[in-house]
Amino acid sequence: MSSSRIAGAITKATHDQWALARRCQAAHIQNLAAGIRTLRHRLSLPVGAPGTKRAAGGYRSKNEWFHKSRRLAALEDRHTAAVAEWRAGRVRVVRGGKRLLNTRHHLAQAQLTEDQWRQRWEAERWFLAADGESGKRFGNETIRVTPDGEVSIRLPAPLAHLANARHGRYTLASTVAFAHRGAEWADRITAHRAVAYRIHLNVDRGRWYLTASWQRPAVRTVPLETARARGMIGVDTNADHFAAYRLDRHGNPVGGPHRFPYDLTGTAAHRDAQIRHALTRLINWAVRAGVAAIGIENLDFTAEKTREKHGRRKRFRQLISGIPTGKLKARLVSMAAEQGLSIVAVDPAYTSLWGGQHWQKPLVTPHRTMSRHDAAGIAIGRRALGHPVRRRTAPPPHDRSNRAGHRTVQAGPGARGRKGTRPPTTDHAPRGVPPSGK
Repeated sequence: MSSSRIAGAITKATHDQWALARRCQAAHIQNLAAGIRTLRHRLSLPVGAPGTKRAAGGYRSKNEWFHKSRRLAALEDRHTAAVAEWRAGRVRVVRGGKRLLNTRHHLAQAQLTEDQWRQRWEAERWFLAADGESGKRFGNETIRVTPDGEVSIRLPAPLAHLANARHGRYTLASTVAFAHRGAEWADRITAHRAVAYRIHLNVDRGRWYLTASWQRPAVRTVPLETARARGMIGVDTNADHFAAYRLDRHGNPVGGPHRFPYDLTGTAAHRDAQIRHALTRLINWAVRAGVAAIGIENLDFTAEKTREKHGRRKRFRQLISGIPTGKLKARLVSMAAEQGLSIVAVDPAYTSLWGGQHWQKPLVTPHRTMSRHDAAGIAIGRRALGHPVRRRTAPPPHDRSNRAGHRTVQAGPGARGRKGTRPPTTDHAPRGVPPSGK
């Protein structure tokens, strides 16, 4: 009895939910496998065996060894069951979300009544969505939005008697407006390019919302020389903020440090909004600075935040789990492409250590404070530009000063004073001038 458009929207939403559950299932299997490998390695070592930089040592006591052997058996059972479900294509999906479903058993802690929870549960399970169609009028035949904000829905045949417009369409009394990227949306629907819409209810505010989305073309890859031509902004990713520093094309820090905080507590929607807000501020600053690229660390804690990897270092596990590596990669690439910026991912090894060693202290002034994270941003930017993290390389041989080239890696070939001698290292500023200027 349903039309193909409405049936397609239902099956599309179901397939997307199943695909998301499959990706989460694969990540869960990888996490279990990493924990099993670590437990097997540590259980194979004698009790009290010291570890190395690359691998943990044996357990500290026989009691801990016994409990870890029990945990290994439990993880192996979970891994076997998860692999069997993966091969069978079986996933577990909760329409409305597992968290909201579990809230039903803890209404007092959530400060909700049964009726309030029921409203949220039904609202989360309601949806009306339709993918766009290029070539159709205003980019979508099922849910059509005109440039004036008028919304109309193409009703299926059983509901055709409810139509209040021609061709079996129902026009809503209210109009809509898009404050975010409204000009881009208007350009797409004017050219009849595909735009997907989703109508949903916000129970807390008692309002209905219409969300528009569309697919961007593939991100264009540019040569590294082009991305480095106008300098770089190095970004150090932390659990609660981005620490960024601008560098010119020779690797010299320009200006002062910039920090873009975010709060990753609360719901998933709140965390996602915080990440988007911080990235928007970062990208807007990069555009104003006139750089062509942003350098970030290629972080991946998928197999590094397991309980077996770091043992009782619970706070450290919470720290690395809080760093939004996955969301950062997905959001930053797409948002930077909108502004014509390139992303350069670099090796994160020792950026905080070497940045603090070579850049934190020299850049501290009475009017500027430098943290270890700010110095790490400089190290990341220099690595993205192809320069060493150190401010200067080793001096040339004593017999021929020009045989190995000049020792500075900061100044370009045409910079004045690049062949000057290095100032003496004292407690005063360079050239013997005290920091106070007296």
